Amino acid sequence: MSLRSHLYDAVAPRLRTRPRLKKIAVEADKHAAMLRHSAAELIPQLIQPQTRSLTIAITAYCNLRCTGCRYGRDFMPNAQLPWELARDLLTDAKQAGVEYVRLYGGEPLLHPDLPKMVAHCVKIGLRVYVTTNGILLREKVDELYAAGLRDFTIGFYGVKDHYDNYVQRKDRFAALEASLDYVREKYGLEIGLRMNWLLMRPSCSVEALREAWKYAVKYHFPMRVDLVHYSLPYFTEGPEKMLQFTEADQSAIQAVTAELIRLKHERPEMIDQSALSLASIPDWLLKRDQMRVPCDKYQMLWIGADGTVQLCYVTFKLGNLHETRLRDMLFTPDHHQAARDAFALNCPNCHCGYDSRVHKHLPSFLKYSSSLVQLERLARNGETPSR
Repeated sequence: MSLRSHLYDAVAPRLRTRPRLKKIAVEADKHAAMLRHSAAELIPQLIQPQTRSLTIAITAYCNLRCTGCRYGRDFMPNAQLPWELARDLLTDAKQAGVEYVRLYGGEPLLHPDLPKMVAHCVKIGLRVYVTTNGILLREKVDELYAAGLRDFTIGFYGVKDHYDNYVQRKDRFAALEASLDYVREKYGLEIGLRMNWLLMRPSCSVEALREAWKYAVKYHFPMRVDLVHYSLPYFTEGPEKMLQFTEADQSAIQAVTAELIRLKHERPEMIDQSALSLASIPDWLLKRDQMRVPCDKYQMLWIGADGTVQLCYVTFKLGNLHETRLRDMLFTPDHHQAARDAFALNCPNCHCGYDSRVHKHLPSFLKYSSSLVQLERLARNGETPSR
């Protein structure tokens, strides 16, 4: 375990109860990362694997058929991570200095051993959260709470018919509302909920954003803005690329961005990302793989329901858990090379982690700091942005 991991284990519990100190620590970490990224442009060897998080697709089964997702259909069909493999994976991760784990799918609440996985994370000191569509949360949350789980992130694709149309199932939004009602009525704010609002062409309007915002406020359901993908192997852009943006959507994107920044200033605790990173959204959506912002996914690993282990959501395969323990894949020459290749964008160059990346890349930080000033002025005056 690294020195940073020992410090994290010692300091993190104290910072969670001291928000001002936590903010200072987060800002210091950002500045250190910017220095490292700036130096690594000249000295690539400075980029080393720093596996701080795991994202684990524990199952490919799903109870929805979202327009933009291949899980539950032709991506890793019928695959599900066995408990024994998950247990060993989590144990190896803790010993290697991993700090937190995201369990998702598919739909993770369909995995019969999810409570055991959560309990094991808690037992060995890994911070854990679950990303779910929330439909089954009312039936499953009590057992997960008893196992020690306190945090969920929930995919949010619009309100009422907009949601049901995207997930291609009737009355699913009503089921999600029932789950949110149950969690808040029984557990209050003991359970953390975060909205992963997907910004795609059908949801790209100020009206749609404000509808989602009402739910964020109603359920104390802080929002994180996820961007429609173009390179994830389990994502599809929909029939005739209906979910993806074109230059014709420029004005709508700018208007939504300005509104996000206005809401961020109004209720800063209700949007998970910084105003500066929000200001970068139009470029990420329109330039896509032409954005040359070094990637920081050398800090994670992605594990698929079939046991695949790779550096990130898209590429850099390191092995398979059915053949090799995680501990034997970490910090190998292949892992080191993948970290450097990710940083250098020798890959499909997706926009995963767009918010953290612009904070670590000095030219982007300066550019979007300048953009932010203009967008904040427009938001205050209620004006429509122009490009």
